[in-house]
Formats: sequence, C-alpha cells, structure tokens
Amino acid sequence: MKILKYIFEAFFFYILFFIIKILGIKLGRKICSFLFLKFGIFFRSKNIINENISNVFKNISKEDADIIINSMWENYGYILAEYMYLDKFRLNKFSNLHVQIKGKEILDNVLKSKKPSIFISGHFGNFELMAMELEKYGINLAAIYRPLNNIFLNPFMIYLRKKYICKNQIAKGVSGTRKVIEYINKNYSVALMVDQRLGESERFPFFNKTAHTTTLPAQLALKFECNIIPIYFERKDISSFEMEVLKPIEFHKTNDLDKDKKNITIKINKEIEKMVIKNPKQWIWTHGRWK
Repeated sequence: MKILKYIFEAFFFYILFFIIKILGIKLGRKICSFLFLKFGIFFRSKNIINENISNVFKNISKEDADIIINSMWENYGYILAEYMYLDKFRLNKFSNLHVQIKGKEILDNVLKSKKPSIFISGHFGNFELMAMELEKYGINLAAIYRPLNNIFLNPFMIYLRKKYICKNQIAKGVSGTRKVIEYINKNYSVALMVDQRLGESERFPFFNKTAHTTTLPAQLALKFECNIIPIYFERKDISSFEMEVLKPIEFHKTNDLDKDKKNITIKINKEIEKMVIKNPKQWIWTHGRWK
C-alpha cells in the first residue's frame, strides 16, 4: 500500500515539476504556493504544527497562528518551484545579488585558516541554498541531508543536490557519520540542519521543553577542534534572500567530554531558537521535534 502511495505521489510531483519548468519560476512559485496553501495540510499533521507553535509561543491566538502557518505553506511552495531552477541560482542567472551574504569576514577567516568548520542552520527561507552559497564562496564542503521517504522521488532530489547545491552529499545515519569524519580528515567543512528530530537521539532543552537533538556538531567540534558557525537564511521577498553568517559558538574543551557535548548542544539549540523567533513565518513547523 505504501509503495502505491509513493508511486502516485512521485507521479504527481514529476508532472508538477514539468509544468513549473515550462511556465517559468514566477508562475511556478504562484502555482506551488497556492497548492500548498490549499492542500499542504493533507501531507502534514495539523495537530503537530499547532502543537509546535504552542510550544514556542504560549497563549498565541488562532489568528496569529494561522498567519504563521499560511506563510509557512506559501514558503514551502516557493521552495518546491525553486528546485527546478537551482541551475539558475547556481550560475547567478537571475541576479548576481539574489543572495546577499552578511558576515563574509567569517567565511574569509575559514578560507584563510584552511581548517574545517561545522556550519549549522535550520529549515528557514530556502534552506537548500545555504550549502550552495558556501560552496560557491570557495568553501570545501560536504552537506548532510535527510533522504526522502519516497524511494521514487529521492534519487531525483539527490541528483539535484549533487549537481547544483553541493557535490558532496552525505545521507544521515551511522554510515553517514563515518563519511563525515572522512571528509573532515580531508579538510572539508560540513553543513547540516540541526532543527529536525533524529529518531531516538538525546533530549536537550529547546524552547524550555526537552526535544530530540543531534549532538553530531558538538562531537565533531570536540574531536577535531572545529568552529561551529551558525547561519541564518531568510527570504527577504519572493525572489531574494539574505544569508547571515554568525559568529562561531564559543566553547572551552575540558576533561569532561559528556558535559562539554551537552553545553555545546544547548548553545546550538539557543541559536536556532533565536532564528525561529526572528521570523517564525519562515521556519518549517511540520517536524515532530518534541515527540
């Protein structure tokens, strides 16, 4: 039954991608945002979305919550359409300034140091463009991704990511962690999203409620003495973005590695909290982070 669902789902999205490619990005964004606003709720649990918003914004009104939810679905639609034009983003064929970068001096320091860094972020704006911009800037990079559940769509997404976003793609998981270590040993930096629930990972405070949280950035930083650099990616309007490279997270390595890992991971969650609060309309609220 699940296979049939995946087949029909893949068929729908491949047809939609074809239409978007023919009609152009402007009309494609409008069509996809309309579809997500109307039907997005059939793909993701409305209860999870509302619970997540309530966990962050206590006593939020239904009207304000609906504004956040509608903006999220609209942005989701934009992202879907933009997958068909990643080649244009890669080659700056829309505009040389479609992504403004703040904090370039931090990236310059990474390049000058010739040491790997861990770039962390969450699902904000068009989050796929973050790794692309880092690689375009000259950072030797490997990006960690979560494979799609749909086995008929996933190969196409991997193709797009490798060809246009970041050529070195690492699937999340135990084998992926080994590959991450291999890349860091080759002096590659690593980029990953840290705002999703990862199975039965450890729990750490996130908006004053414990949530499953990856400790991979903290472990890598401690093992390889890497900087952890947060990045906030925001859609400024329908077709332009700002990527803000923030100061590396400060930490001091001690003889208690478990305590160090905990302290760093809590600091990472604090950075993601700030990003969510800055523009809640652009965060993807559909993940069951507090399950």
